Amino acid sequence: MSRLEARDKVTGAARYAYEYQVEDVAYAAAVLATIACGEVERVHADEVLAMPGVLAVLSCENAPSLRNDPDDGELNVFQSRRVSYRGQLVAAVVAETSETAQEAARLLRVSYRDARDPDLELRPPSETYDHEPYGEPVEIGDPDDAFANAPVLVDATYRTPAEHNNPMEPHTTLAHWDRDDHLTVYDSNQGPTKVRSTLASLLGLDERQVRVVSPHVGGGFGSKGTPRPNVVLAAMAARAVGRPVRLAVNRRQMFAITGYRTPTAQRVRLGADTDGRLTVLAHESNEQASTVRGFTEECVNPSKVMYRAPNRRLAGRLLTLDVPSPSWMRGPGETPGMFALECAMDELAKALGLDPIELRVRNEPENDPTSGDPFSSRNLVACLREGARRFGWAPDRKGLGVAAATYPASRGGSRATARRVADGRYTVRIAAIDIGTGARTALTRIAADALGVEPSAVTVEIGDSDLPAASLAGGSTGTASWGTAVVRACEKLTADPAADEASVDTAAEVGEQSGYSCHAFGAHFAEVDVDFDTGEVRVPRLLGVYAVGRVVDPVLARSQFVGGMTMGLGMALTEHTVLDADGGFLNIDLAQYHVPTCADVPSVEAVWLDEHDPHVNPMGTKGLGEIGTVGTAAAIVNAVHSATGVRFRELPLTPQTVLPRLIAART
Repeated sequence: MSRLEARDKVTGAARYAYEYQVEDVAYAAAVLATIACGEVERVHADEVLAMPGVLAVLSCENAPSLRNDPDDGELNVFQSRRVSYRGQLVAAVVAETSETAQEAARLLRVSYRDARDPDLELRPPSETYDHEPYGEPVEIGDPDDAFANAPVLVDATYRTPAEHNNPMEPHTTLAHWDRDDHLTVYDSNQGPTKVRSTLASLLGLDERQVRVVSPHVGGGFGSKGTPRPNVVLAAMAARAVGRPVRLAVNRRQMFAITGYRTPTAQRVRLGADTDGRLTVLAHESNEQASTVRGFTEECVNPSKVMYRAPNRRLAGRLLTLDVPSPSWMRGPGETPGMFALECAMDELAKALGLDPIELRVRNEPENDPTSGDPFSSRNLVACLREGARRFGWAPDRKGLGVAAATYPASRGGSRATARRVADGRYTVRIAAIDIGTGARTALTRIAADALGVEPSAVTVEIGDSDLPAASLAGGSTGTASWGTAVVRACEKLTADPAADEASVDTAAEVGEQSGYSCHAFGAHFAEVDVDFDTGEVRVPRLLGVYAVGRVVDPVLARSQFVGGMTMGLGMALTEHTVLDADGGFLNIDLAQYHVPTCADVPSVEAVWLDEHDPHVNPMGTKGLGEIGTVGTAAAIVNAVHSATGVRFRELPLTPQTVLPRLIAART
């Protein structure tokens, strides 16, 4: 089934947030802090207000009061003089044209006081310092005694850098106030229901006074998972000038104010007997947060479910630093966490002289090793076996690597309405969002299946907060969450032939505990070529094999898997930013922050197993948008060790980091 919006997108008919046409629109441009710690002393607004075409300057000196969001200080735009990181929003200019607004923002002077040197260092778990534990630590058995008596032990620290989402469409908003104090925003986001409730709360409005329109979104990868400051600023600016206001966060600004994946320092300790059976598993992760938002990546989560070990210690710690605020990025927690765990498993396999696949098979648990719950379904071993067959796996062949992958199969409560219309057609309405995944198409297929009709007889309306409220697109929960609501609405409608419409709310259903541990699993295989003279790593082949329940649409599924694996390749080889001594990211454009291009990924193959899981949701689906990223970097790094004999524990593997280690190994 072709994507329903495909023609609109390729012909330019699909409108994104910035492209909506309204009369008398003005333009806003953001001004970012040039210090990391201190206070705004003065915003020299008069100098730019004198420029032709400038309508207003907003800052902490004149911004209207908001009802502060205690969970996300980033949304408290201009509510304080405090500067918490370099690149923070400190002012904005509104003007008649985009060019005037940008030039005025460039010229606007902001003076500061009480500036100090920022604290930027993320220390590893082996060092003692002030930190804040997060999540629920796990302590099972006697890990210390098990480590002391383990015949074979791996104890290593793995590091991942700051990585940035960089969707094709930047964060953009067009905000418009009606005369009766109703706000309409055309916004690029991953959940219009969440944006509406957040704006209403911050602005002191009833939710019925706010409408968020987002029919097409050009990617998010987590950075648009919850509202970012741009949507608050656009609403504030439109009210200040009494006109609709367009705001686009430019590419360089996105690196600081729209979120990124936190750097991590993870210590993994594995103890095993001489047969390769784990006796102890410890995974400790240190991550960073800003002083305005305490986001946690939760890297130790995958170690809770992956392997059998009678003694376990899992703990996460958060260090508050003077840095921009981290946020969600594709596969949060599992992506960096599985890099550390799967590289450690490879190291253990080498220490034991054991095939890395066999090591994983020998430590396959019958039930969730932390909670004790049975798995709703678990086909990791089948993925490993099928991947080995397809890839031509041989543990003694140089340049090949393998890693496992997992991601939770979760869902959130949503509402949906199904309605009969003329000529045997149906309309399904839900405030879901399509961020490029093909959600419209998937939900149309799900609705058609539930109604017993062809997909052509179903129209699905999404992307508008005026539709029945829905959970956001994140955590690989979209299809499971929205699909559950759609199925239940369609079932309710068909159960009553006299009804024209049926509505449901699945909050109670998804809130019930199933008694099962629900996860998707997969296996990644990589082949690498390493140039020993330059340190360049190339990846001629990648294979992913997945067990993700029922696949609704194979074309959409393959697209998500391949995209996720490509993102994992970027994580392994190119993607990272560097902080300077003043707390600002240095490489803040796509000329310097390198993402994979077609030449970097000559062969990426994704396949999946037929898996029936009746326990996860009515469709039997598991999320697949993120698991493709989770294990890819580990498989590549393990392949590099196979090719070179050198063990790398810090990403990315750029020529600048690889070549010195290769030279050292030769000498």
